[in-house]
Amino acid sequence: MPKYCFEDFVTGSVDEYGSRLITREEIIAFAAEFDPQPMHLDEDAARASMLGGLSASGWHTCAILMRMICDWFILDSSSMGAPGVDEVKWLKPVRPGDALSVRRTVLETRLSKSHPEMGFVRFAYELLNQKRKIVMTLTTPAMLRRREPTTLAAERSVAAQG
Repeated sequence: MPKYCFEDFVTGSVDEYGSRLITREEIIAFAAEFDPQPMHLDEDAARASMLGGLSASGWHTCAILMRMICDWFILDSSSMGAPGVDEVKWLKPVRPGDALSVRRTVLETRLSKSHPEMGFVRFAYELLNQKRKIVMTLTTPAMLRRREPTTLAAERSVAAQG
């Protein structure tokens, strides 16, 4: 049985977790594979860019956030995936030596109309650096299985009766 199900998320609740140190090597390795722009690969080119120094790709930052939320709760939840991402904003560069943490806010919860075994939880994530500055935000709905099978059976029975 997963630790976290739909019923565990309350609108307005806020949680913080994690600390992940970002290295120069991982920034360059990710960029070389997935986003080979000079400001993510070469320190001289990065210093000459508007970023003023080597920084992680925004897509790398998204991947870091995903890993952190998977480790913190998704892999121990009844997650059924997500239908997409509403919004991503990259607000500040992520640099080698930054230690990132996550703040998660539950924006809303609602039951699925077509799948009574699940609900939707809309999350706002803020990725913060060691100075507590927000470097990225991401807003997304998640689909989570409900914990209460007896409630589901009763709802289906009532719906079938008309």
